[in-house]
Amino acid sequence: MRNSWIIAMRELKERLVSRSFILMTLLGPLVVLTFTYLIFQFGGKEQQKWHVLIVDPANIMEQKIMAGEDPNIQYSFANNYIEIEQFAKEKRFGPYDAMVEVNEKVLSNKSCFLFYREKPSFTMSVNIRYQVERRLEEVLAKEFTKLSVSEFRKIKQPLNFAFRNVYDPKNATGDLAGWVGLFFGAVIFVFIFLFGMTILRSVSREKTNRVVEILLATAKPRALMLGKILGIGLSAFIQVFLWILIIGFGLYLMRETIFVDIYDASNQVEGQVSDYNQFVELVFDRVQFGVMLFYFSLFFAAGYLFYGAFFAALGATSGSESDGQQFLIPLILILCFALYAGYYALENPDSPWTTFLLYFPFTAPVVAMVKLSIGFTNGDAYQLFVSLFLLLAGAVLVIQLAARLFKNGLLQFGHTLRLKNIILWLKVR
Repeated sequence: MRNSWIIAMRELKERLVSRSFILMTLLGPLVVLTFTYLIFQFGGKEQQKWHVLIVDPANIMEQKIMAGEDPNIQYSFANNYIEIEQFAKEKRFGPYDAMVEVNEKVLSNKSCFLFYREKPSFTMSVNIRYQVERRLEEVLAKEFTKLSVSEFRKIKQPLNFAFRNVYDPKNATGDLAGWVGLFFGAVIFVFIFLFGMTILRSVSREKTNRVVEILLATAKPRALMLGKILGIGLSAFIQVFLWILIIGFGLYLMRETIFVDIYDASNQVEGQVSDYNQFVELVFDRVQFGVMLFYFSLFFAAGYLFYGAFFAALGATSGSESDGQQFLIPLILILCFALYAGYYALENPDSPWTTFLLYFPFTAPVVAMVKLSIGFTNGDAYQLFVSLFLLLAGAVLVIQLAARLFKNGLLQFGHTLRLKNIILWLKVR
């Protein structure tokens, strides 16, 4: 282990002083902040006009939404229970574009459902959520606390507002906050790919230059492989940490300077907020970044170890730096599939396939981030820990197999990498 740590420190120092590392650390967050600013300013401009039926048999909302009117949304109330199938098929509900269910349990489980006929635009989705949630906050503050509404909003938890197709209600569409989870998952896989390629190039280069022969004189192959994975992984963690600091500081400056008046009621017209204000509300008010960043770190570390072993094994078994290209393509396709799995989980959070993809180590990091941002239903939070455990177990298994390939392929030169070679080296302990 001592040799692994020495190699890891050598790799870390080499990465930290490289020009590409410094440029990526500075330019990456600036690109993210630029796109975030553009979304805040210009995103969500598509317009829809909806007539929404709020089914509130317990009269929790007292047939009120907000003081002013939204020109794009007309609300009506029903004080009796309406089945989803009724709303979908009966003619009397034809004029309504969507139905929001507000039952007596909403005050305790913080869950609400909207069933739509035509998928809402992003702006429409955020508008309805924003307006319904603000009204429920007024009710909660009045019924269960002695706080003012503004004080209550500082400590409240976001409403779990699910959007579903009324003609296919079991195929739940992802929560808007799920896009934030998909972004976190995408960041995990972008960094895994970038630093995985760094592992592959480092191993291939040292193998081609025969430097590895000198290193193996003082360290075992397993120690060399672990040292490279850990050292490059530490540099990845440092870069991610710096990204978080820079992006967090940039968002803070945006809120304090550019979007300083977004929650000031005196700057809102008849209870409405502008389009970018709703995007800002999604980022600053709904997303629990402390929880997200904690699990982001865990799944990033486990995912990096899982995939990093593949890149290390591929570099060690290649006959030359360009020899491993044919096996790199399937690995890239798997990473792309993992990103698609995150989008699938966003669109179908309650699907059995989503649960499978949450447990499947190749897709677990991004799906876990999406599911975490959407929120688990009562009693299902254990799935997140099962997913993390299976990912770690998968990482241990893959590292064991990669160590065999690393040991048996590292000193092989001048060959063409073939599948039969990989199978043969896996059999040799």
